[in-house]
Amino acid sequence: MANHKSSLKRIRQTKTRTLHNRYYAKTMRNAVRKLRATTNKEEAVALYPKVQKMLDKLAKTNIIHKNKAANLKSSLMQHINKLG
Repeated sequence: MANHKSSLKRIRQTKTRTLHNRYYAKTMRNAVRKLRATTNKEEAVALYPKVQKMLDKLAKTNIIHKNKAANLKSSLMQHINKLG
């Protein structure tokens, strides 16, 4: 166990940030899953900007890597274009 005041504070901060980041990462994964499960093109086109905004925000705050966000946006766009 940590003995210094600063290291105890750092442990508390890390725990809080981990919970925060885990929540937003899970929310993003669920949104991506929902978009991938969509078979209607109009629904997917309407949902895509929200998911794209979420991915960009998470990449900006380093919750996910910027290349991962770019790869997800690209694959989602390909999925939407394949829909009839």
